[in-house]
Amino acid sequence: MTKFWSETTKRTEPYVPGEQLNDPNIIKLNTNENPYGPSSQVKEAIQDELTRKLHLYPAPDADKLRDEIGSYYNVTKDHIFVGNGSDEVLAFSFMAFFEPHAQIRFPAITYSFYPVYAKLFNIPYEQVPLNRDFTIPAEDFFGAEGGIVIANPNAPTGLYLNVEAVEEIVINNPEYVVIIDEAYIDFAPASAAPLVKQYPNLLIVQTLSKSRSLAGLRVGFALGDPGLIEALVRIKDSFNSYTIDRLAIAGAAAAIKDRDHFRETTQTIIRTREWLISEMKKRGFHVLPSQANFIFVSHYKHSAKSLYQRLKQQGFLTRHFQKPAIDHYLRITIGTDEQMESFLKALDSITPLAAVQD
Repeated sequence: MTKFWSETTKRTEPYVPGEQLNDPNIIKLNTNENPYGPSSQVKEAIQDELTRKLHLYPAPDADKLRDEIGSYYNVTKDHIFVGNGSDEVLAFSFMAFFEPHAQIRFPAITYSFYPVYAKLFNIPYEQVPLNRDFTIPAEDFFGAEGGIVIANPNAPTGLYLNVEAVEEIVINNPEYVVIIDEAYIDFAPASAAPLVKQYPNLLIVQTLSKSRSLAGLRVGFALGDPGLIEALVRIKDSFNSYTIDRLAIAGAAAAIKDRDHFRETTQTIIRTREWLISEMKKRGFHVLPSQANFIFVSHYKHSAKSLYQRLKQQGFLTRHFQKPAIDHYLRITIGTDEQMESFLKALDSITPLAAVQD
């Protein structure tokens, strides 16, 4: 801290991302990246774009990408906003729809960027306690006084709130924007995206980092009523009209277009997830019923911190949150079958099958 910092900078508590170690021997199971890589069409589209006019600015409205997203979700492009990762889209949304005098609500256990944004933009917030089983009590989000933000499936629990419950929350907050952060929705039963044409106060935020293997490209988008989209554009154009570069637009559009690769990889991850859940339970773990590309687990005998440290020593990075109510849980990203088999072997050296309680 120096005397030159503003008061906003001084009071800001930055989001802490997952570890990134420059070790090729480490198996990363801590940041929910897709282990299968993007479609070959993505690589071709980026390579083709490299031969084009990189000395010129990209299209500020990213129409090519918005057209592909619109085709996928059966909406017009005026229902779509794209940004530099879903985190930027969320940040713009906090600025566009929430006020410093109106308290917003989000779950007490959720994506830890929400309180960061709220403090950064001086927005009061209420953290709504989860049920004892970590599920979201939908009725506690009725009648908000400033807006709602819910990650669905929730992070870091992986638990899913069905579309009917999401719709009830939207209906019971007609005067405020309800943001549903669907970063992991493609590993879950269904998206609430079709509701955006019915409810003008619903904004769906998604990312291409997870199910479409583009974490390194940084592309996210929002689906909503054209009035909400216009507000996001106004905020974006007040910061930087060119948030998405040419390579990102080309690659992201190709990723949305290649539906076969998308279906194959997401279904593979789901199958591996269900197999891993079964294997973890055999080893004495309590596993929440995840609908994401990760699982959230605790063990009756070993602390999460100890498991995290010992797994790291064996070359596996997982995510441990040192926060009340979840500090005894470990979040584990779903990797390839081979990676998860290696992971289980390492785990067995720490907590063998013989240690499982009856």
